[in-house]
Amino acid sequence: MNSTTFSHIPCGQTLPLNNIHAVSVSMPNLQDVIDYEEQTPQILEKIQSAYPRFVMHPYLKLLASYIKEKYKVSDAYEVVLLSSQKAVNVVSNKYFIHNKIEINEPFGVILVQNGTTQLQKVLKFIQHVGYNLSSRLAQEYLFKEGLLATRHDEEYEDEKTAYDTLTKTLADAYNQPQKNVCLTPSGMNAVYCALRGLKSIQNGNGKTKLIQLGWLYLDTMNIVEHYFDENKIFYDINNLDLLEDYLKTDGHTISAIITEIPTNPLLQTVDLPRLKALCIRYNILLVIDATFATPFNLDLKPYADIYVESLTKFACGNADVLMGALILNENSKISMISQEFFKHADMPYIKDIQRLAYEIKNYESRMKIISSNTKKLVEYFKTAPFIDEIFYCLSPKYASNYEKLMINKDCYTGIISVTFKKDFKEVYDKLNFAKGPSLGTEFTLLMPYTYLAHYDLVTSQKGQEFLKEIGLPINLLRISVGVEDIDEIIKEFERI
Repeated sequence: MNSTTFSHIPCGQTLPLNNIHAVSVSMPNLQDVIDYEEQTPQILEKIQSAYPRFVMHPYLKLLASYIKEKYKVSDAYEVVLLSSQKAVNVVSNKYFIHNKIEINEPFGVILVQNGTTQLQKVLKFIQHVGYNLSSRLAQEYLFKEGLLATRHDEEYEDEKTAYDTLTKTLADAYNQPQKNVCLTPSGMNAVYCALRGLKSIQNGNGKTKLIQLGWLYLDTMNIVEHYFDENKIFYDINNLDLLEDYLKTDGHTISAIITEIPTNPLLQTVDLPRLKALCIRYNILLVIDATFATPFNLDLKPYADIYVESLTKFACGNADVLMGALILNENSKISMISQEFFKHADMPYIKDIQRLAYEIKNYESRMKIISSNTKKLVEYFKTAPFIDEIFYCLSPKYASNYEKLMINKDCYTGIISVTFKKDFKEVYDKLNFAKGPSLGTEFTLLMPYTYLAHYDLVTSQKGQEFLKEIGLPINLLRISVGVEDIDEIIKEFERI
């Protein structure tokens, strides 16, 4: 059966198509993914832009060259651009960087000596904590300097109302006061602000450890390691007995527990009422990454002290804005000291706020369609002969935990991960959906999760053993379900 809705998207095309601010990029073949991970010269020619925390945007490259020339920076130094002066101060203090030149720009600039391990460390840190300069800010600057002939044409919310529209939409969705919502330049920056705040308020109480519950997103784990010398990971979120035994002896030293609801990419949900009871008993704060949950599928208000959400995902829906939100729960005593968390945040660039304020208006209606499509696609996969295993929000092992949190019976998280009975490369290469990093888009987006997120583990014997141990299949396809006609989505899978 042939599909007409979906067609092959060449490697290197932006996702969404023809959008210079796209945060995803087409990698239609598994070999493209492998080449990208191994950074082969051929793939670097094709992939000019990708997820902005991992690949430097072409406008940022152009801007860095311009700044180098403008301030006559010696070739001994690399010009590194950051979201703000605040970001410069954080990075400079951490890595003892002292710029030799006074640089006065509406964004952050640091000069790092070339050929040093320091440069790699700085770039990694910026990637992990999400202090990247906005491509829209770079675009505006370059246009005004005459280095760009045009600006990307897109729709915006009015500058005067955008911030209020965006924060009010989130506050209403999460059923929180607007003052408890803080915008950040990326989802990882929201995680960073939460953990920095926790560190500063809890250290004095002797609560120096952090617990990670479940296999969390890679950069979340990296931030934890940056800021908490002691952290403990419990990979199996279904085994709260193990956590409880640990808390009986060490509970007094735990600052917070951080988890994702449901987890990425296996859609596992912890028994949240039981976890919350443990947190109350041992006076531990609970940080929930609610990016997958969204405020329209699950009600997490009785449980979270702090929510973080990557607004780049479902809230945006178009994969063309990098932004995050840190939301303090009014039910929690920490909401009284919001400044301890919010002071670490960087205000996103106004044009990004305007763009997201325009896109977020469809957040709730988008989630209804995505949830409905997800539910139908799961039912199809259950009978599809080529599917080996399905991981979704109501997978039998975790269904009762998820059901306790659902706003209504149709609230399916819009992600399904699957393994196949057929050769993975053959299946991946054949499907004509958009394929690349990120999720939460209105268009169905596939990602070979383990290859893109943990290639280092895929390519070593020890790594493969570890993946087996934590139950993360190498040949896992993560499907971010879009709003297209569900019959067309199913028809495309029937081509396998």
